[in-house]
Amino acid sequence: MNTNTETFAPFDTANHLNTVEDVAAYLEAVIEDSDSDDDSTVIAQALGAIARSRNFSQIARQAGMSREGLYKALSADGNPSLATVIKVSHALGLRLRFEATA
Repeated sequence: MNTNTETFAPFDTANHLNTVEDVAAYLEAVIEDSDSDDDSTVIAQALGAIARSRNFSQIARQAGMSREGLYKALSADGNPSLATVIKVSHALGLRLRFEATA
């Protein structure tokens, strides 16, 4: 019988967002790859992963929300307002930018 059993932890993007460059590249990839009607959900979840990679409680305070409220807003079932996305982005040191697609 083989006694070398390997166990694996679930992958969590938050564990791999160590620098501002990582965060920017991750968000760009998420936005570029999202082409469905659920774009806002995917982007909100990406912001949630980024917030988890930082001090989530501090991000919530800076965004003017409770930790629980922010967690819910940025979850798969959440539906954050644009105001929430902007506040969280600013708390993370990010800026939203729009550019022409054509």
